[in-house]
Amino acid sequence: MYWDQSRENISIMGHRGVRALYPENTMLSFRKAVEYGLDGIETDVHLTTDGQLVLHHDEMLERTTNGTGNIETYSYADLRKLDAGIKFNEKYAGQYIPRLEELLELVQDTKMVLNVEMKDYRPEALDKTIQTLDHYGVLERCVIASFSGAVTTLAHKKYGVKTQGFPLYMVEDADEETEQHYYAVGIPLKDLSQELCAEYVKKGIDPWSWCEDTEEQVRESIAKGSTLITVNDPRPAMKILRGIDIIE
Repeated sequence: MYWDQSRENISIMGHRGVRALYPENTMLSFRKAVEYGLDGIETDVHLTTDGQLVLHHDEMLERTTNGTGNIETYSYADLRKLDAGIKFNEKYAGQYIPRLEELLELVQDTKMVLNVEMKDYRPEALDKTIQTLDHYGVLERCVIASFSGAVTTLAHKKYGVKTQGFPLYMVEDADEETEQHYYAVGIPLKDLSQELCAEYVKKGIDPWSWCEDTEEQVRESIAKGSTLITVNDPRPAMKILRGIDIIE
């Protein structure tokens, strides 16, 4: 059983890998999440002009790469030429925007959970993502996340997969059906409360939270009832929840 969300076993998810310490959504960052023994990895998916699924958070390329413009207007061959590490730190120059398949090859033989956020809301992007996850045999331990209620509803109705949404005030196109299909809900740490967690548990929805990057924040989330925490820096969570000191 991949999903053990009991209070005694709060899961630790690496936000875009280990983005506090390494360039986000790069293979280096993902490998470090595996190396550190995190329970899962959260990442973000876009579809390129030539039908490749690539892992990058922003719609625009400027913040994390030496490229410019909208990622979804690029072919993968052109994206592969960009440097996705140098803006984080010059010593990580040469990192690149990976394809989803590369991450799946990395985690295929582990028990890690994947939180795959659809940044591309087009149905064809979701279709290809689900097909790829299924091809690699990891679909059962994946959750499809989105800020679009239409995307999470389609993922549930068409494919029957686990979905993670957000509180409805954060969802772009929420309707009365949106929450009915949530497996989990991602609550920003600033909005997390015992009352809100209890409300979602009563609805049968797992309350997850983000991003707990200090020991105080980790303890706060535990006390308030989060069953999974998504972290930029895994060191405080691993120390408190697993008794492991990560030395860099």
